[in-house]
Amino acid sequence: KQKCKRGFATRKEAANWELQFKLQKKASLDMTMESFCALYEADVRPSLKQSTWLTKENIIQKKILPYLGQRKVSEITAKDVMDWHNQMRKLKTKTGKYLSPTYLKTIHGQLSTIFNHAVKYYDLKENPCRKAGSMGKSKAEEMHIWTREEFTQFLNAIIDKKPSYIAFEVLFWTGLRLGELLALTPADIDFDKRTLRVNKSYQRLKGEDVVTPPKTPKSIRTISIPKFLAADLMDYINSNYGMEESDRLFPYTKYFFEHELKRGIKLTGLHKIRVHDTRHSHAAHLIHMGASPLQIRDRLGHEDIKTTLNTYGHLYPNTDQKMAEQLESEYREEMR
Repeated sequence: KQKCKRGFATRKEAANWELQFKLQKKASLDMTMESFCALYEADVRPSLKQSTWLTKENIIQKKILPYLGQRKVSEITAKDVMDWHNQMRKLKTKTGKYLSPTYLKTIHGQLSTIFNHAVKYYDLKENPCRKAGSMGKSKAEEMHIWTREEFTQFLNAIIDKKPSYIAFEVLFWTGLRLGELLALTPADIDFDKRTLRVNKSYQRLKGEDVVTPPKTPKSIRTISIPKFLAADLMDYINSNYGMEESDRLFPYTKYFFEHELKRGIKLTGLHKIRVHDTRHSHAAHLIHMGASPLQIRDRLGHEDIKTTLNTYGHLYPNTDQKMAEQLESEYREEMR
């Protein structure tokens, strides 16, 4: 293998680059974490969605390499990972807040994934992240949702912008992810059967429109929608003269809807939620209506029922107590 590289400031820098190149080609874990991450990218990036890799890359470049980039992979210990944890806990966002527990968990998960890759494919003896333990939490302390009444109040506040009104109406009454909403076309709606087809997702990545399959295979689904929503969607499409079957229903970006959400909250005084929380609000409303976890899983497009239960299990009423009350009722009926 030969490679030419120029532009080094010193002979030492050139020699160090040469050493790392040779270690990469031998797949020796005496290479630095920075060099191994280049191998990791070459191995996994072809099989990932562009958005998924960009998320990983951001964590690697901003949270891992500045602290562990020049350390040899084979020499990073559990104590090094614990020290890195402490550094991460001290970091703050642009607004001056510490990183959230869920994001800390995500950061740790990415480092652990890199070490697992080294264990599985490059014969690293063990993953030091396992000894060090995790940091952060897998889910937020509290789920922020709106009730149907609160959502109606929000919609009335943004009714002056029809695209915003209809888009948030779809989000609340279907539980779609924002990327799924932004990829919808008129062809995805069957007005006779009153169904909505979800088979793609839209994102704006590095200035380009990117349409990909949804998050998971189970995310490809057909959702039934209520009559009033079908009527509102038909009216919206008819008001957009010249809209083709393949055109995006909502040719906007994530930023537009975040701005509209903030505008509605400011006008109503409602407590803050994220755009994605409209999905959680839909699930909570379904639970209030008596929907089962299986029904919610299929409607939201979760890959596994465990995801549904882990996310929304705490919203279900105490079913054990209800069963006891039913047994008591049957017993008294029998005695009578």
